[in-house]
Amino acid sequence: MQTEVMPITQAPPTTPRAFSDSNSTAGASVEPARSPEAPQRSDVTLPEAVDHVMADGKWSFNEEVARVFDDMLARSIPQYDVMRKAVFDVGCRYVQPGTAIVDLGCSRGEALAPFIDRFGALNRFLGIEVSAPMLAACRHRFKGYIDCGVVDIRDLDLRKSYPPVAASLTLCVLTLQFIPIEHRARVLRDMYNRTVKGGAVIIVEKVLGSSAGVDGLLTEEYYRLKAAHGYSCEEIERKKAALEGVLVPVAAKWNEDLLHSAGFGQVECFWRWMNFAAWVAVK
Repeated sequence: MQTEVMPITQAPPTTPRAFSDSNSTAGASVEPARSPEAPQRSDVTLPEAVDHVMADGKWSFNEEVARVFDDMLARSIPQYDVMRKAVFDVGCRYVQPGTAIVDLGCSRGEALAPFIDRFGALNRFLGIEVSAPMLAACRHRFKGYIDCGVVDIRDLDLRKSYPPVAASLTLCVLTLQFIPIEHRARVLRDMYNRTVKGGAVIIVEKVLGSSAGVDGLLTEEYYRLKAAHGYSCEEIERKKAALEGVLVPVAAKWNEDLLHSAGFGQVECFWRWMNFAAWVAVK
């Protein structure tokens, strides 16, 4: 049974400073804008479904994919739970009261949920997504928080614009790889410019091996893992074909160079399994 989160007693101001349009907010001290009274849970329960999507044509985050997306990630991303926990544990170190916590490519809200549970009384939360079915699922999940102005889920194409926020933490989990390569440097610069001093960006990406031989080995092991998680050869091959040219990974060093070029002084890889990796970049 789905249960709405209880509304916060006192609604926050309509335009929180963490979401200010002023460039001067980045790096500034921002007072918390909402009541310290918070719901005990960040979300409503979304129905679970098992991934049996047979991709046909170019990959799309359509309604069928959105419905099974959590299961798809759990069975497709190596050490998925370990990665999620590491992102949360590392991310918590950089959260500053009164600032925004942003998730670029928020899908169904799985990355945002634990941060809302932990920091819901002190911060604002912004999810960015372009898939209409994902937007609908995420807005349903956080309806109670959206209604009282603590969470905002926006339809925004990062290739064209970036949200005006003062963020202490920005999550970009398996998202940058879907942005055309020619736009990635600018998107990362936007992340840097909208991060307050001492804040951080966390990115998780599928990566290429340092050579064709190594990359082939890593890819083979990755497909073995997917098969062990119940995917058929046909499902694996059809998804691989559908994602070609849509999901475009780059080498780990290339991602690190992009983060440094964006302005981040500290860049560290804190999790890796074969051809997946996570970095924290600190301003």
